[in-house]
Amino acid sequence: MKNTYYELVAQTFDFPQDGFRLSNNRLLFNEIDIQDLIQRYGTPLKLTYLPKIGEKIQTARKLFRDAMSRYGYNGKYVYCYCTKSSHFAFVLNEVLKNGTQLETSSAFDLDLVWRLYKLGKINRSTIIVNNGYKPESYIRKIVHLIDQEGFTNITPVCDNEQEFEAYNALLKKEKQSIGIRMATEEEPNFEFYTSRLGIRQSHVIQFYKDKIANNPKFELKMLHFFVDIGIKDNLYYWTELKKGIKTYCELRKICPTLTALNIGGGMPIRNSLGFEYDYPYMVNEIVRIIKQYCDDEGVPEPDIYSEFGKYTVGESGATIFSVIGKKQQNDAEQWYMLDNSLINTLPDSWGIKERFILLPINHWDKEYQKVNIGGISCDNADYYNSEAHINQVYLPMYSEEKDEPLYLGFFHTGAYQEALSGYGGLKHCLLPSPRHILIDKNYYGEFTDWEVFQEQDADSMLRILGYDSPYAS
Repeated sequence: MKNTYYELVAQTFDFPQDGFRLSNNRLLFNEIDIQDLIQRYGTPLKLTYLPKIGEKIQTARKLFRDAMSRYGYNGKYVYCYCTKSSHFAFVLNEVLKNGTQLETSSAFDLDLVWRLYKLGKINRSTIIVNNGYKPESYIRKIVHLIDQEGFTNITPVCDNEQEFEAYNALLKKEKQSIGIRMATEEEPNFEFYTSRLGIRQSHVIQFYKDKIANNPKFELKMLHFFVDIGIKDNLYYWTELKKGIKTYCELRKICPTLTALNIGGGMPIRNSLGFEYDYPYMVNEIVRIIKQYCDDEGVPEPDIYSEFGKYTVGESGATIFSVIGKKQQNDAEQWYMLDNSLINTLPDSWGIKERFILLPINHWDKEYQKVNIGGISCDNADYYNSEAHINQVYLPMYSEEKDEPLYLGFFHTGAYQEALSGYGGLKHCLLPSPRHILIDKNYYGEFTDWEVFQEQDADSMLRILGYDSPYAS
């Protein structure tokens, strides 16, 4: 009796499950036949399934709407998209089709905002929250959009007192909305005690009194904080959330213009078939705790802002490889070698040990074995492991001589990978960026796909390296 890969997965996890099922021993991702795409486009291949983006946005909105209704919450929920998760035009188009607002992180983000405005994707009343530590160029572009271009719903979130002084010197408009970012404490096992971002909690009230309360140019609208581990059901997260709400209540008593509490991002996505996360419970608890604190302190509930980035786009993406060779390096370790570098294509897996859903596209009817997965760069760290302390993964056995190639998919890779690796730029060992396919549904519910980026060629990399310039001669 064969112990097939399918039997291993079906006995270990709830399978099939949302987004994943088999048809004729071929994996379907959101009903997309991945092997059909491979046969038409080849590998390595990145794909983005656009409808998943809107689905995630609407799901989060419903969760907050239901929780607010349940607890009689009087504020509203505002969904901002964290642009740094993925800046691609096709992603922003899909995000903005769903009526979201925006959160920016850098000066060039505001050039992107201006381009979206010129394209008619946003207007001057779109809510734009400006986050991050802000060099002069970032501050000047914020001021330009407010004073010169007439954007009416921009909220710069002050990371430090010097940033505020720059707005005070440069802005001409009066009654400009502004925010304060409160620094959170890091996890007990982190290298630092307090986040480098924001104004420490004990200084927030005095900062408001000294700089904003009697300044006719500004109205404090938003208190912002972000818990770096994300929204998790543990003591650390709930403690930091309550600190933020307590500070909001203290500020609200002396600042009637304060109407928004920004809880940042951090809503997790599925990173394994065994992923368990109670989204309704977490959102209900966030809303309940904010409501309870505000009622106890006698202040109005704030509008709740979130800045979900990875949650918005992560589950829309997949990265597909071919296994191009097998190497038995010792009695216990066999390697499956992929047709690109994992460092280049999935930098989160290398840099911060991020996990993704890894599944074969074919050969589900074959027996399975433990293997190591390696990229083709010359770097010793170019490999993928399943867990922090378990290097090997289970994948189907196959014969290089008799069987079709084994194809592997890393799923829910839609956030950060292209931004971190510098899509279309220079890569480790000059390995190219893969071609990128978009998948959508038409009016009749049929899949449509098209190539948005071709695989990077050598000429484009040599141009970046200066070999077309006079310095090369």
